[in-house]
Amino acid sequence: MTSPHRSQIETDICIIGAGSGGLSVAAGAAQMGARVVLFERGEMGGDCLNTGCVPSKALLAAGKFAHYGKGHPEMGISGDNDVDFSAVKSHIADVIAGIAPHDSVERFEGLGVTVISEEAQFTSAKVVASRHYEVKARYFVIATGSHPFIPPIDGLDSTPFFTNESIFQSQVKPHHLIIIGGGPIGMEMAQAHARLGCEVTVIEGLKVMGRDDPELTTILRDQLMKEGISIIEGTGVTSCAKVGEEIEVHLADERVIRGSDLLVAVGRRPNISTLNLPAAGVMTNRQGIMTDDRLRTSVKHIFAIGDVAGRHQFTHIAGYHASVIIRNMLFKLPTKISDKAIPWVTYTDPELAHVGMSAEEALSAYGADNIKILNWSLADNDRARAERKTEGVIKVTTTKKGKILGASILAPHAGEMINSWSLALSSGLKISAMASYIAPYPTYGEASKRIAGSYFTETLFSPKMRALVKRLVRL
Repeated sequence: MTSPHRSQIETDICIIGAGSGGLSVAAGAAQMGARVVLFERGEMGGDCLNTGCVPSKALLAAGKFAHYGKGHPEMGISGDNDVDFSAVKSHIADVIAGIAPHDSVERFEGLGVTVISEEAQFTSAKVVASRHYEVKARYFVIATGSHPFIPPIDGLDSTPFFTNESIFQSQVKPHHLIIIGGGPIGMEMAQAHARLGCEVTVIEGLKVMGRDDPELTTILRDQLMKEGISIIEGTGVTSCAKVGEEIEVHLADERVIRGSDLLVAVGRRPNISTLNLPAAGVMTNRQGIMTDDRLRTSVKHIFAIGDVAGRHQFTHIAGYHASVIIRNMLFKLPTKISDKAIPWVTYTDPELAHVGMSAEEALSAYGADNIKILNWSLADNDRARAERKTEGVIKVTTTKKGKILGASILAPHAGEMINSWSLALSSGLKISAMASYIAPYPTYGEASKRIAGSYFTETLFSPKMRALVKRLVRL
């Protein structure tokens, strides 16, 4: 039912959420001629720009400069550095401000998008309403993202703590930062703050970086501990409390960790509570909004993309989802998503990157007799030797016939190195393609060519090959 107090709008596409996914759909659809209405109740750019990818990488960059500003005795370099924590936070704000115009209301209105800075909810499967507007659309796109999950820990509700949504705004340098959660956010923030001069303790109920390859995460954990970060694994948090000027975190093994500040980084949950999805008939589950492989919800003209769709929670996945639904909505192409070549990166130093199947998944799917697991140490890479950054590994899994199944990389530039493996997987290339391209020397990327070449070592240097070469060379 329409309201006489709201302005009525009819459009082709109505998007709820102006994060990376929603903005990608809005920009693409509007520039191709569709009428687009975009709702955003908070800041344009969403979590990635304001409280996630951009500020975290800016903080990590500051930490890296502080760390290497101390010099490198093995290279004959000594140094000294002084960290102005407030200036570091100003650097983060400046980076965000530099990117913000690209995601601004003004830019999108210039593209022809109608931007409404209000919270929106469904009133039916065909209508979305906010305080001052009611929008009827042919298609709807839910791109509302996610928020930090706050675990039900005794005393946490009365204990001051940060999440990724608040820690970048604080101008006060933590004396001792306690981090609950050893996933990507927790480990990135641990290293960044440690390198900026904070004492840091990470508490993880299971294993840190539990989604990634155990061999590589063990090396990364040991490297972070060498930098002075205390990492506690295999025990949960039972309670928290503010005691005087300190925060006390009580563990299940009866230890008590005391610090000045607390960061909670134990995962994220989809933003769906205010959307009134039952009014539209949109089905949900514990992960978020239920979608098919075309990202359609239970109501076929309503799509869900990015974090809210209950799949991988990465900015680049939201952008990928946007491209899929644009083809479905505008060109009527039944385009489906594929999860086989989704990369992810944790931006610690060294970086940890992965794409495709893990070695364990490949073993389960194909069996040990049908796969090959290749390892190549950065200690055998000349660029790594020159920079004295040899604590790293590339691990690649293939079938016995050379089909690439997955790759994991721990290296200073693993996020860049994983791109070639993502391309190989998405293009269906075999390991021979990775072995035959020409890699510039000396680069970290050369290690990808070397590990691909190692697939053929057993065959090339076998007794049968030696005998064949002896015969051929005499012809």
